[in-house]
Amino acid sequence: MTGLSLGTPVVPPHALPGALLGGAEDLASLVVAELRLPRLALALLAGACLGAAGLVLQEALRNQLAVPELLGVSSGAALGVAAPLVLAYSIPAVVQPGLAIAGATLGGALTLLAAGFGRSPSAVLLTGAAVAAALQAALLVMMVMADQLDLQLIYRYLLGSLSARTWDDVSGLGPWLLVAGPALVLCAPVLGVLRLGDDDAEALGVRVRRARLAALAVAVVLIAPVVAVCGPVAWVGFLAPQLARRFNPAGNAASWLPWSAAWGAVVVVVADVPARLALAPVETPVGAWTALLGVPAGVLLLRRTTGGAR
Repeated sequence: MTGLSLGTPVVPPHALPGALLGGAEDLASLVVAELRLPRLALALLAGACLGAAGLVLQEALRNQLAVPELLGVSSGAALGVAAPLVLAYSIPAVVQPGLAIAGATLGGALTLLAAGFGRSPSAVLLTGAAVAAALQAALLVMMVMADQLDLQLIYRYLLGSLSARTWDDVSGLGPWLLVAGPALVLCAPVLGVLRLGDDDAEALGVRVRRARLAALAVAVVLIAPVVAVCGPVAWVGFLAPQLARRFNPAGNAASWLPWSAAWGAVVVVVADVPARLALAPVETPVGAWTALLGVPAGVLLLRRTTGGAR
């Protein structure tokens, strides 16, 4: 409700139903229905996708620090979208999620291959950090090659932004969610088995390499379309699973998954409020706020969780 009410013009909460149902005859109705409401819907969907993807990666790789930003997934997706823009190729918006998926798949697959498909969680993080650094270096090279206008667009995109998003952007995520939703349902029981360790999982009949590749594919389908539309909204996939575990410490992957998605949506919606209003009339990227708020809170939750486990 805060996201719909605050801004220019301010719409009091009691006037929101009238603004939503009043068509586009007045400024308040136009701003709420065509600008703030699609932005709120996109924040909810993007946060839910990133929160669920973060939990999938952490459970599949048995490491609570295994997040898209440290595995080359987000950087690869961003590179796939930014490269055609710098090279002056005209790419239709409908193709951008495919490019993001290709880049995210490349980054994640390189990490898994180089780290031996995740047999050592620490090796996965070190390898993923190296792959992410290499992809970010490629992005920096792209930024050097870009002209001034493209540079500004790329810079804002790489920080993650919900500015000027419309209902077309929201509907563009729909087909990917139809694919990712059933995949998540099928993936959740396997994640609980992978958490037991590779040897125990294989003893129970799980083909560990195939299961991790499948988990990576699910995470990519969740992350890449969001990155294509909003840019890499940082560290939501780290904070949301920590919150899900914190409020349900006796749960498992299947029970944490919907809560991680819900917390991811909450994190992005909350972070978008200061992104719009803190320096008004100038908007700041929402990814900067999710990183600013998410990293300290996630580290604190992680320390408390591990401390309680000990």
